[in-house]
Amino acid sequence: MWCPLAQQVKIPTPGQPKVHYGLGAVNYHTGETVVLIRKRKRRLEVAELLQTLVEKHPTGTIYVAWDNAVTHQDDEVEAVVRAAAGRLVLLYLPTYSPWLNPIEMLWRHFRREVTHCELFETVKVLIEASYAFFRRYNQAPEKVLSIVGAYSS
Repeated sequence: MWCPLAQQVKIPTPGQPKVHYGLGAVNYHTGETVVLIRKRKRRLEVAELLQTLVEKHPTGTIYVAWDNAVTHQDDEVEAVVRAAAGRLVLLYLPTYSPWLNPIEMLWRHFRREVTHCELFETVKVLIEASYAFFRRYNQAPEKVLSIVGAYSS
């Protein structure tokens, strides 16, 4: 089961009046992460994350547990669900309960290791540091499982 981001992480960008957002999911059974960093966090980007999960796993059912954010409910998201022909199942968590979403712990770890008290020379460097974190942790899925409170089977 994939547990996507309960809320998108706002990544401040240095010296510029703009931000980038991390949208991601973690496989609660394997510890694998999928992360997209985009300039916006609209329904279109959320649908892109779901489509990425479907493409990454062309067979079997994908269960996605997430909150009731307005970006999680619209035509773009519904189109991806319909196109997956029953292979993508959305499980909505109760409103205002981020502690039920395991990926929140991973985002907290990410912020502590990558962005906390850091100033990056450029947005590009910040984005690369962000992707590097998730590449590194995808090489050690047992760490991810430990952080999100899951245990490998």
